[in-house]
Amino acid sequence: MGTAYDHDSPPLLEDLKVTIHNSSMIFPSKEIEKKSLFLSNIDKVLTFDVETVHFFGANKDFPPHVVTEMLKNALEDALVVYDFLSGRLKVHPETKRLEMDSTPEGAGFVVASSEYKLDQLGDLDYPNTAFAQLVHKNKNFLKEGDDPLCVTQITSFKCGGFAIGISTSHTTFDGLSFKTFLDNVASIAAKKPLAVTPCHDRHLLAARSPPSVTFPHPEMLKLNDLPKSNIFEASTEELHFKVFKLTSNDITKLKEEARNSVGGDKSTRITGFNAITAHIWRCKALSCDDGSNPNRSSTILYAVDIRSRLEPPLPKSYTGNAVLTAYATATCREVEEWPFMRLVETVREGATRMTNEYARSIIDWGEMNKGFPNGEVLVSSWWRLGFEKVEFPWGKPKYCCPVVYHRKDIVLLFPPVEGGGDGVSIIVALPPKDMNKFHALFNKFLGV
Repeated sequence: MGTAYDHDSPPLLEDLKVTIHNSSMIFPSKEIEKKSLFLSNIDKVLTFDVETVHFFGANKDFPPHVVTEMLKNALEDALVVYDFLSGRLKVHPETKRLEMDSTPEGAGFVVASSEYKLDQLGDLDYPNTAFAQLVHKNKNFLKEGDDPLCVTQITSFKCGGFAIGISTSHTTFDGLSFKTFLDNVASIAAKKPLAVTPCHDRHLLAARSPPSVTFPHPEMLKLNDLPKSNIFEASTEELHFKVFKLTSNDITKLKEEARNSVGGDKSTRITGFNAITAHIWRCKALSCDDGSNPNRSSTILYAVDIRSRLEPPLPKSYTGNAVLTAYATATCREVEEWPFMRLVETVREGATRMTNEYARSIIDWGEMNKGFPNGEVLVSSWWRLGFEKVEFPWGKPKYCCPVVYHRKDIVLLFPPVEGGGDGVSIIVALPPKDMNKFHALFNKFLGV
């Protein structure tokens, strides 16, 4: 059955006792052309960093010092293929539009060690804020105020295992294109041809001329209209983090609940993602509701890859952000009273809404306005991206995860730790009172 870590879980290490041994810039291994890279309206608002940590067990044939040298060399070669990664974000002096200047100013490379063994870190899929020590924060490597688009840190553990922590500007990649980047780095490290030849033409997602907004887009809010507390802002409240684990049987059970509810159809195809997202939605909406305003609107946001939805489709190898935010909205009363199938269908309709015309309309909206998606909760799924399947010369990762942030309105979906089966781990951060209600609702709806 679905389970969650309780507050009496073993205490987490608050300090991984990481020592930085060397911080340097790395550069493309060959001379590259100096040029500017156009950023789409999706790219240009994602100016924050994405930090991921990839854990590897000990491999006697590839001790950390060997991997460090192999990784550094592979990244230098990768900077030829991904020439923009050694550049910087710049504002064009005439158009005032954000773009990437691929003049090779370098990417960061950091070598570090921890005083612990990997197995002393505990359950890797528990959201430990100390994992931030495995990703380098200080980017002033060569000059004050410098801001590389990519910084890689390799941290060795006493057991011979190690972690590779990568910080990239979200303007550079979405989840799928970052997975392709990892596949290519792994191929380069193994002296093999590129796994995928990336497509860097971001004009493919340029706004139309003139821009044409053909839908109302209630999921988008202009900057001036954004509430002080929004999904992208760090929370100042005390937050409890929990991992809720659904097994493949639990996911099947959620699908069956939908099919067997009023309005359900036993022949209806229900995806695991839609069932899980609907389950999270009802738990989040009702855990934050004190019952005083049952007509309060609850909106859940979730990412949709638009590569195959555009006409013509984008290349699967498209590098950049080709993900837009779908939404589902209902009142708290409806979330509580509707049959589960209705919630699942509402989530499905949000994704179905993302046609070529709808996606182009959002992109054009971004040409005419400055703003962000806004809702009560955002589900960010790393579940099927396959980071844990990347085959490096030194093996596949034991686990990959983002560095958790102090944000209560973003829910992360991740595959379980190596050997954890075909289920999904759901990382939730909420104030203690809301977390208790969320936990109770999560188990109640699963019949636990």
